[in-house]
Amino acid sequence: MDIPLNAVGLAQARSAAALLRNRGIATIVASSLSRARVTAEIVGETLALPVRIDAGLREVAFGVQEGQQMTNWFADWIAGRLTPEGAETFAALRTRAVAAVDHALALPPVVLVVAHGAMFRSLRSAMELEINVRTQNAMPLFCEPTASGWKLTPAV
Repeated sequence: MDIPLNAVGLAQARSAAALLRNRGIATIVASSLSRARVTAEIVGETLALPVRIDAGLREVAFGVQEGQQMTNWFADWIAGRLTPEGAETFAALRTRAVAAVDHALALPPVVLVVAHGAMFRSLRSAMELEINVRTQNAMPLFCEPTASGWKLTPAV
């Protein structure tokens, strides 16, 4: 669902923008859904950078569970044991997320990707990290490959 940012979300986006100053970001790529797009635009305004939109970064479609709480069914969806009627599978989301991020990473670095929670869970899966971790809204994380896996560092 394309849920717009409320006052709290706008404040979180402004806080994230401040944390991203002087970090060498050269490119911003965002989901086309308004909450990610507007967050990216706020950061882009702060950093004097345009925002590129990539529909591949859109949040997953949850089908009949759209707009519902992520209760017991969510872990089964991530594990591939259940896909709600009309929903995208977690495996399909992961494939789409990796392709979108690979495309973004071909752009001038450092690249900021602004997307959604389930999208990031699928990327955590691709990075072989714990998957079902809720990340605070608008919390910038730097994802860096290391010799032993991935390092995630919050921007603080």
